[in-house]
Amino acid sequence: MRKALVVVSLLLLVAFALQFVFAAVGAFTKPAGDDAYALHSVTGMAVIPVLALLTILLAVLAKAPGRLVGLAVLPLGLVVLQALLAMLANAFTDTAGASTPVGLTVAGLHAVNGIVAVHVVVGVHRAARALAGPAPAEAVTVAVREGEPA
Repeated sequence: MRKALVVVSLLLLVAFALQFVFAAVGAFTKPAGDDAYALHSVTGMAVIPVLALLTILLAVLAKAPGRLVGLAVLPLGLVVLQALLAMLANAFTDTAGASTPVGLTVAGLHAVNGIVAVHVVVGVHRAARALAGPAPAEAVTVAVREGEPA
């Protein structure tokens, strides 16, 4: 289970990294339409939540320490916050449907939250790798008498 946790947490990290690529694809698609962000939306609303849930499940099944399980839960909460920020940013438009300063600020928070999520997933992956690694060797005490070669 611990090796599976490492693999799934790595897949989650890759999915989060791809989100930035997919957001850029949407931003630079000309002419921009609702489908410009399709990859970003599908990855953020389906792929990442499934991988986040799998990461949590595997952390529990791997009998990871409580800190790692808690850290594994955090990306799912950040994904929920991402969706709320995106909806809120879209809600703050003027009567003509144009962006407002408040909407753009909230959209900026959507990006910042994405960066935070990536850093959290990096922490989850590092902790999973440490958990799956070999157990540290026990320390052996060696007594050396003064005057004798070591």
